[in-house]
Amino acid sequence: MKKTHFLLSLLALGLVSSCQNNDEIVNETSKQLEVHNKTVNVTHHDGRPFSTGSGSANSKFVSGPGGGVLMQGFYWDVPDGGNWWNTVKGKVTDWSNAGIGAIWLPPASKAQNGAYSMGYDPTDYYDFGNYNQNGSVETRFGSRTELEGLITKAHAENMQVYADIVINHNSGGQSEANPYTGTNTWTNFSGVASGKFTRNYNDFYKNSYGNNDEGAFGGFPDLCHANPHVQDWLWVRDDSVGKYYKNVMKFDGWRFDYVKGFGPWVVNNWNSNVGGFSVGELWDSNVNTLEWWANNANSSVFDFAAYYKMDEAFDNGNLNALNDDMMWKRNPFKAVTFVANHDTDIINNKMLAYAYILTHEGYPTIFYRDYEEWLNKERLNNLIWIHNNKATGTTSILYTDNDEYVARRNGYNGNPGLVVYINNSSSWQERWVETNWSSQQIKDFTGSSGWYPTTQGDKWVKIQCAPNSYSVWSLNQ
Repeated sequence: MKKTHFLLSLLALGLVSSCQNNDEIVNETSKQLEVHNKTVNVTHHDGRPFSTGSGSANSKFVSGPGGGVLMQGFYWDVPDGGNWWNTVKGKVTDWSNAGIGAIWLPPASKAQNGAYSMGYDPTDYYDFGNYNQNGSVETRFGSRTELEGLITKAHAENMQVYADIVINHNSGGQSEANPYTGTNTWTNFSGVASGKFTRNYNDFYKNSYGNNDEGAFGGFPDLCHANPHVQDWLWVRDDSVGKYYKNVMKFDGWRFDYVKGFGPWVVNNWNSNVGGFSVGELWDSNVNTLEWWANNANSSVFDFAAYYKMDEAFDNGNLNALNDDMMWKRNPFKAVTFVANHDTDIINNKMLAYAYILTHEGYPTIFYRDYEEWLNKERLNNLIWIHNNKATGTTSILYTDNDEYVARRNGYNGNPGLVVYINNSSSWQERWVETNWSSQQIKDFTGSSGWYPTTQGDKWVKIQCAPNSYSVWSLNQ
């Protein structure tokens, strides 16, 4: 080798070596080459299912062996006109019969845009469509009476109901002189029709408590949770927002909007004082951040880490991405999984994604439009049944490559668990896998495969999966 060529080779080698920590190169290599065919025990606990607490307001709610399923009961810009509460009420019985155990409703109180608002610009937390303010009596979704009727109906069907709580910011106040800014600000909420939780510039940043908190949103007045007056009215008083929603309106839990905007101690204090199920919208794919927030807030959190990994896996031909870290793997009892919501809907291969979250740990969420309009409801109902009845115990990943993913739920309390096989390729696939069952007949509970194989004495068995689909195997009993 000529010296010049040798030096160039060393230079090239050095450049390649210096780039080995580059995520793009690592990810590209894993996408092309990586195959996992050794069992990886992902979670380590006693096997119990996700719990949403002690039950609904009437104490009737009981989840199945695999835990519960949550329905997001709205989407962005649902029809206005005040009919949405009744629309959802009309679906509650069918949802309950399908095995859905809880409904997450949009922000229920009167907001700045009155009958046209989706509720994320709250004005009066105690106006549920029963006061004439902001241009209407009813909210976009209906009247207080209709909301109460919906909640009562859900409880009669043994379902929980979660309120979307927007406490980072307010909107719809009147203009007032603000000595902290030297300008006029829209922070005068002294005239809210309910007469409850009146507020002014002292209750918003910047003020005597500081210039800002963790985050502001969209230029709206940023509520100051450090102010004792705000704390009293949000969660301390007997008629605080939280206690009123729980004890008077009969909500069973909370979805906290935009929790990046304030410290996790806020949700922790709410939960300590009010109780009920709790999940935070921390829009961040970093699992360390999600886990940090969930622990400090004493709350569940939406698993955005899993959401983005599912997009990479199912839409980009890299099922190896499902080996990566996610909140449900860190702490399955604080992870709420989802495939789409009212804010983000990027996963195209949704049925495979639903097959993933409804067979794995965490608390799976169904998006209203996926269930009612866009996907095959019969297939979703089958997955919900599988989740509630078969998706038990800890999780072990058995095999992954670019196109195939096989995982095992290890069973709990006498329930045998399952093996899920996801195939993102264009042809039927077969694979030998190790189950927890010795010399027993199994079947595919999706009905996709007609096989009824018997596991060997060493618990190994061959299973199959249709192209661009999934199969779910458990004991034929």
